[in-house]
Amino acid sequence: MENRRKPAPPAATLDINCDCKEYVIDYLAKSFPVRLMAVFTDENGNPRSEPMSDEQGAPVLCRSALAARDRMIEQLCALPPIATALDAIIERFGVEQVAEVTGRTRRLIVGRDGRQKLQSRSPRANVSETQAFMDGAKRILVFSDAGGTGRSYHADLTARNQARRVHFLLEPGWRADAAIQGLGRTNRTNQASAPLFRPVTTDVRGELRFISTIARRLDSLGALTRGQRQTGGQNLFDPADNLESIYAKEALHRWFGLLFTGKLEAVSLGRFQELTGLRIEAPDGSMVDDLPSIQRWLNRILALPIALQNAIFDEFMGLVEARIDAAQQAGTLDLGLETIAVEDFTVVSARSRSLCARSRTFACADRSSAQQSDSSFSRRAAGRGRGSSRTDPCRKPRLDRRASLPLRNAGNCRRC
Repeated sequence: MENRRKPAPPAATLDINCDCKEYVIDYLAKSFPVRLMAVFTDENGNPRSEPMSDEQGAPVLCRSALAARDRMIEQLCALPPIATALDAIIERFGVEQVAEVTGRTRRLIVGRDGRQKLQSRSPRANVSETQAFMDGAKRILVFSDAGGTGRSYHADLTARNQARRVHFLLEPGWRADAAIQGLGRTNRTNQASAPLFRPVTTDVRGELRFISTIARRLDSLGALTRGQRQTGGQNLFDPADNLESIYAKEALHRWFGLLFTGKLEAVSLGRFQELTGLRIEAPDGSMVDDLPSIQRWLNRILALPIALQNAIFDEFMGLVEARIDAAQQAGTLDLGLETIAVEDFTVVSARSRSLCARSRTFACADRSSAQQSDSSFSRRAAGRGRGSSRTDPCRKPRLDRRASLPLRNAGNCRRC
């Protein structure tokens, strides 16, 4: 009875820090190397190291390493909090303008008085938020995997909000099928206009590694599901975005050669080997035959300082784009199944080939004239490389383009 008669205490003002700083500090406190190491030589004459322990078996700690760890933790604690992308968008535009379709049951918002408060979200919140966006009450919609399947956010002709959708791909993830599901939420039938897709990256060149992975997997997904790579990526990514293609591997081999001969301006051979731990130079002074793979090279580049990795990527991407431009000029660039808009079309020759009794393939060579663009010029005009290939059109004839047209009953053959 005494507790019921007492008035409730005033609600305390929430001051919650939702950034990832605590995770980094906890990682440094537990995983930063602070043990003193003893160096010895094994039976083969190679230098080795092992952790040192005192007479009681307790680990011996390095004072300089402990001081370095404490200084780093102190610097992290002094940094301002960094909000997540979803919370930053809501804080910037407000809950009145942003519709959230996620799996969160609670979220931290900032009221008009500047105070933080914890808001609960019911299971029906995603439905009401979607309807508010489709009705035009909210102009911005943010959805995650929880809202990436079974929902429609396109400019439906039956909806009030028929504005053209600009879809920012903020976190593509690692699953190509999930990325296709997410992109398909804003690109559907019965729409007033097609959406604009915008993959988002920062000015850190190393983040192209993640865009490259999803671009490669989208191409692979299209090849597996429909037999053509165009189906997966839908030309959303440029061929230079795939950093694991044959052109990127050839460019990396050339980059290693330039690095070994000292012709790169971004980094020297000695500094690159010291920072990344990758061995390019053999003990006899020649370049090793077994060079690091492009996946390993990309992962090591991510650990470099931002200015250095940007300079390295600029030189590397220049080599990649040069090879892609050369393949485009020679007509050997492999884009899978490609739709070409031409002004005139003339069949020069046609021939058929029978692989078996139930399958025939026709190959046609044509002479066509189309509006094409100089991709190398457009890339240089756009400033290293993300420019559209539709600028600065120039008329060029295409000769001897071949197309393979299988018959309808070709799939009935077990041998094919």
